[in-house]
This record gives sequence, structure tokens and C-alpha cells, in this order.
Amino acid sequence: MQGDLWRWDAVDLAQAIRVRRVSSREAVESCLKRLDAVNPKLNAVTVVLREEALQAADSADRAVKEGAQLGPLHGVPVTIKENVDQKGQPTTNGVVAFQSVVAKADSPPVANWRRAGAVIIGRTNTPAFSLRWHTDNALRGRTYNPWAENITPGGSSGGAASAVAAGICPLAHGNDYGGSIRYPAYACGVAGIRPTLGRVPAFNPSATEDRPPTAQLMSVQGPIARRVRDLRLGLAAMATRDPRDPWWVPAPAVGAAPERPIRVALCVDPAKGGVDPSVAEAVREAGRRLVAAGYAVEEIEPAGIEAAADLWRKLSGIEMRHLSMAQIEQHGDDQIRRAAGFMVGAVPDIDLGAYMKGFAARAGQLREWMLFLERYPLVVGPVSTLPPFTVGFDQESQASFETAIHAQRLLVAVNHLGLPSVAVPTGVAGGIPQGVQVIAGRYREDLAFDAAEVVEAQNGLGTAIDPRW
Repeated sequence: MQGDLWRWDAVDLAQAIRVRRVSSREAVESCLKRLDAVNPKLNAVTVVLREEALQAADSADRAVKEGAQLGPLHGVPVTIKENVDQKGQPTTNGVVAFQSVVAKADSPPVANWRRAGAVIIGRTNTPAFSLRWHTDNALRGRTYNPWAENITPGGSSGGAASAVAAGICPLAHGNDYGGSIRYPAYACGVAGIRPTLGRVPAFNPSATEDRPPTAQLMSVQGPIARRVRDLRLGLAAMATRDPRDPWWVPAPAVGAAPERPIRVALCVDPAKGGVDPSVAEAVREAGRRLVAAGYAVEEIEPAGIEAAADLWRKLSGIEMRHLSMAQIEQHGDDQIRRAAGFMVGAVPDIDLGAYMKGFAARAGQLREWMLFLERYPLVVGPVSTLPPFTVGFDQESQASFETAIHAQRLLVAVNHLGLPSVAVPTGVAGGIPQGVQVIAGRYREDLAFDAAEVVEAQNGLGTAIDPRW
């Protein structure tokens, strides 16, 4: 049995470890063996914590035998992205100059997963400064998508998604400022959730200053997994209160039951900006699955998607220009300097008054969405309006970069508004994964999970997979 435990879902592993059907050590050893087999080809995990993980697994098994109180992830192997603090490990954020930034304490997502009993087997790759939709950097190198060599694994949580898709771990930590959980999940054929702002606490003790406003309002921590039910488990464990994050909210995990049938807005072509036919069909297929499960589905979309996406671009771009570019130019690799240059080049410079008016306008945009979500508690649409990009898409030209950012308009609008969204696979086209995102109202991750599980039920992807190139 030990040899195939890397294929198991986190929910099944946690239950089997709890009742001593399998041991945590067996699960961890199986995942480490899988890592040894596939990671040399993928470069998804950049730091392997073999001895630390085996010691933690043995401690987990002793706790089971002693009848200790067990957390929901007790003994389950997980990975942590290299851009959050993990005690004793460098928080490199994909940057050569940050190799010496060794964390003295765990960030809240890491601390919460440890308290839940998770066993950390490694750190996963991220692009420099975690600021690309592709994962490559001068420190760790490129991460590969197990589905296709020339297709990006996404970013910035590309290492996490690639590791999960290939069976290195059933559950991985990620974070999402502009789609950095959902886009890698989409590209690698797995599931991921961007929770509501305030659901999961965040803070890096190694940081020398607090994050700028867009990162505080639009960046969140969350899990990536092969199955939606594992996302539920991972999110619940990650969302425990931590006083270091003033944005954390003690919101219930399950809200009031909505009126039935639950109405779903099917957003096939966000803001009528153009959509690839394969992506449009994936969204409509998700709609058909929901109809079969009793949801009331209508092709309609909230107003102002492009306006919300445009304001995300402007606010994040102006902060990058004035607060980040000097450090990117000093410490970044050639790829991030080029991509960041395209990012700031895509938006005009604005003065302080326009910047403040932008944040004021955000409240009105969110209000309109909240009113829409009163009528349609769920919105289902593309993660990206284009299939997963080929490697190099954000390095070619200003025009190609702007094509990519236009394709991500619904993706970044969700970040801008601080709403929860689950990326879930729908199938494969031409050997490349397809998927959609299920967006819900604030703190209604439960509704998004329920609908995502319906979509997932017939996807047929069968991850974990061996690298297919």
C-alpha cells in the first residue's frame, strides 16, 4: 500500500492516519519517493525537507498511538510556497539576493497548517518577486507543467500546482494577488481557491515593512489540491485566527442557505472582450453540469468587469512603478525585469489624487457586484479567456503581454473586488487542461465549493499524472 499513497487525496490520508490504517511516515515516504521520481523533470519543489518531514511524520504517528488530540491535517504531506516565511528556511521569493532571508518564525498559513498536523515535505517554486503568470527565476530555474513541456505551469504558484498535479503532494500552499492560485490550477488541471479577503490570516515576520494597499486588499493565501474536497479541508485548517493579521475576519465557514434553485450567472465572454471557442465551450459545459444538478443557470454577467480589471491594472501598476520597480531593477532577473516593464508599460502614470479616487471607485464596483450576487449567488466564467499560454508569452513584446492581461480580465477583477473564487478543471482539449472559476459572494466559499464539486464530478482528468513529455 505504501507505494501508491502519493495518489491518495488529503481527506483519505487524514482519515486513514487517524484510524491507523496507514502511518504518516508511510504517506510521507511515498510522497518523497514520488518527488524523487518526477521532480527532477518538473522542478516544482525547490527545497526538499526530507529529514525534517520524516521526523515530523514519526511524531505524528506517536501522537496517534498516544491518543492525543489530532488536527484535521494530522500526518498529511504538504508543500509551502517559497514566498512566505517558514521557520528556519529562506524566504527567497525566487530572488537570488534573498537567499539569506531566513525566517525566524512561521507565517500564519504555515503555523496554522502545522497546528492542524500537516507535515511539510518541501518548498515550491515561484517567479522572482512572485509577479508573473509563469514560474521561472534565476535562483531556482524554470518549473515545468506535467501536461506539456511548452505550456506554462502558471504563476506565481506554478511550483505548487505542478507538484500537486504530478502527485508529489495532495495539498499545497499558494497565494493569489492577480490569479496566482487560480491560473496555475487552470494550467495544471487541478483545483485551487482564492478565499475572501480576511478569511486566511497572512503576515511575513521577516518583512521590513508592511505591504502596500493593493497587496493588503487584493492578495490572499489559499490551498491548491487535486480535488475540491481537499480544498475545503485545507482552507478550514489554514483559516484559523492569527492576531498578527488585522484583516482576519471570524466569518462562519458555512452561510445561510440561499433560495432554491440557486441561480448561477454564466459569464462566457467577460465584458464581450473575446474568448477562445474551447474556453467558451468549457464554461457552457460547466453550466450544463450545474443545470443537471438542479441549479438555475442563465447566460448573464455582472456589469463593470472590464472596469474592475482596468482599475486593478492601474492601481497595482502604479504601486509597482513607484514602490517595487527600483528593487526589481536592482535584484530581479532579466525575465522579471522585462515582464514588470511590460506591466507598468500597460498603464499610464497617475497622480496621488487619481490613485485615491481609484480606491474610492473600488467600493462602488464591489457594491454593484454584491447587489448582483444577491440575485445570482454564483458566477461561473473563464479563469482566462485563452487556453494556458505557451512558455515565453510574457517576454515577447508589450503587445503580447497586453493580450495576456486582457485574457485575464475576469481573473484579476475578482482580486480587485476581494471575492472568493474556486478554479476547477472541466476536462482536456488537445492534451491541455481546461477549467473554469466559480465566484461567490464575500465569505461564501461554501457555495463556490458546492458548485465546483458538481463541475468536478465528471471532469475525467484523473490527476495525479506522470509528466507527459
